[in-house]
Amino acid sequence: MKRVGYFYDDIYLEHRNPPGHPESADRLMAINDGLKDASLWQKLVHLKPRPARPAEILSVHSKTYYESLASFTGYFDADTYVSPHSLGAAHAAAGAVLDAVGKCREGVIDRAFCAVRPPGHHAEADRAMGFCLFNNVAVAAREARKLGYAKVFIADFDVHHGNGTQHIFEEDDTVFYFSTHQYPHYPGTGSASERGRGKGSGFTRNIPMDQGAGDAEFYAAYHDTLPGVVRDFSPDIMIVSAGYDIHVSDPLAGLRVSNDGIRTIVRSLLSAAANVPSVFSLEGGYNLAALRESVIITVEELYSFG
Repeated sequence: MKRVGYFYDDIYLEHRNPPGHPESADRLMAINDGLKDASLWQKLVHLKPRPARPAEILSVHSKTYYESLASFTGYFDADTYVSPHSLGAAHAAAGAVLDAVGKCREGVIDRAFCAVRPPGHHAEADRAMGFCLFNNVAVAAREARKLGYAKVFIADFDVHHGNGTQHIFEEDDTVFYFSTHQYPHYPGTGSASERGRGKGSGFTRNIPMDQGAGDAEFYAAYHDTLPGVVRDFSPDIMIVSAGYDIHVSDPLAGLRVSNDGIRTIVRSLLSAAANVPSVFSLEGGYNLAALRESVIITVEELYSFG
């Protein structure tokens, strides 16, 4: 059995979107209740994350953007809301993922699941978007490099393309970005022709999915394609943007992945990264029952697979 760190803080509940917004605190409460009901809670190493320091956020985001959030409340764009406590929650969300990377490096844990909000993968270097304020995975990848991980593999299975993560690393040959996502769909990026730029050319791999794609298409991507990509890159750590809005029951998109499909994705990721730490960070997932079941499946695999 693996030592799985579970990173969570009640501060995430204080990020308050307007009533009816799909990204709500209920998501994390459903996850926590599900893990307790499934008798997984006591098997986890519970770790309260530290807030990311300003310098760590600024390793990814521009100073102008960072400072603009300090005094901002309201809708940053049509989807992304900033409440009075959102900035504190966002610091703790980024802090959880970079702290998970650090605890893996120290040998305290083998794998991690970060139950965080606000999510991160849409956040660009200079702006919030798509419910995201700071790019949690990108901050953690930068930290991983500073801690001595020579190569970082980022996998993103959210239904929406992680435009922010791709753009932040598209000229970097030490961070590989691999994404499956519904296409064309929000945010409109992530075509198969986007492969990175400059010295990062060839270190981005997008596998767009048509509306209605399900278990068979994801099996091909994660069981058949992913292992060779990981083997060729030979990473020292894998960080995963875990978006469960790919589930057939999710209301915000049109993919049809079942619970079994979620398990196949997670197992394939862990198998491909068998000899390196794996850190999963929550992104999307807006049907509470499906989100609950999907995270239970993920944590079961993190704990028992391999």
